[in-house]
Amino acid sequence: MSAGSTALGLVLRGISEDMSRFCCFGAGCSEFSGHASTSSGKGKGIQGQVKVSYGFYLVRGMTNHPMEDYHVAELAEEKGNELGLFAIFDGHLGDTVPAYLQKNLFANILNEEEFLTQPDRAIIKAYEKTDQAILSHTPDLGQGGSTAVTAILLNGRKLWVANVGDSRAVLLKGGRPIQMSTDHDPNVERSAIENRGGFVSNMPGDVPRVCGQLAVSRAFGDRNLKSLLKSEPDIKVEDIDYTAELLVLASDGLWKVMNNQEVVDVAKRFKDPQAAAKQLTAEALKRDSKDDISCVVVRFRM
Repeated sequence: MSAGSTALGLVLRGISEDMSRFCCFGAGCSEFSGHASTSSGKGKGIQGQVKVSYGFYLVRGMTNHPMEDYHVAELAEEKGNELGLFAIFDGHLGDTVPAYLQKNLFANILNEEEFLTQPDRAIIKAYEKTDQAILSHTPDLGQGGSTAVTAILLNGRKLWVANVGDSRAVLLKGGRPIQMSTDHDPNVERSAIENRGGFVSNMPGDVPRVCGQLAVSRAFGDRNLKSLLKSEPDIKVEDIDYTAELLVLASDGLWKVMNNQEVVDVAKRFKDPQAAAKQLTAEALKRDSKDDISCVVVRFRM
């Protein structure tokens, strides 16, 4: 395991100038290098009346390619507002697109003028602008792509979650799991894909794929399939009150083998969110998950 920490406590591999301007309260920082197969860290802070703690744990899958999951987990201040920024980016055909998202997506969201007044509009605009930037840098970033699930905790009161692809966020609130994201399955959006001139394959023993290639119907990048794919996120917002216990964000390496209820049942057993994230990845491995597994757990306490 490769792990360390930075003075600012940013949980980023390669901090961009935009992201590095945020003031963070402290976190772990880690990265994959050489033959390292796991990465972990944690942090905590206070937003208003809410004590926020978080932890993350990532495991490289049983595949012959480098780790393609990236994450963000940090507490920050921006224009007098307290923010929690959490994300999972699950790349395919390389790690350049998720790495780009890790460095730039939150900065683009927060740079939108409407972020504090109309967060949903700001998030949609920033997702689109970020995707266009990725496509314009194809010679550098390659032909690959990435899913994204982003969660923004605003002043300890509102939680905004957006996603494209099949990385998922689940909130445990009022004793029940609330799925805060939408799994963008090609079968669900088959009509839209076919209307754009594509098709969805359903081969025996395989998952549905756009044109026999991509197992999600929305993603960043993927230049060769972009005419068939959207990067517009689905967005959901929830109040964070005394009934909100925790939030789990993870790549599909977890969700392929565990359902929402199973995940929150495991996570709530641990006061330490890093221990919860580690146990979730261990449980996924026990259930024979072969994919990269990345998990961020956020705990709320009034």
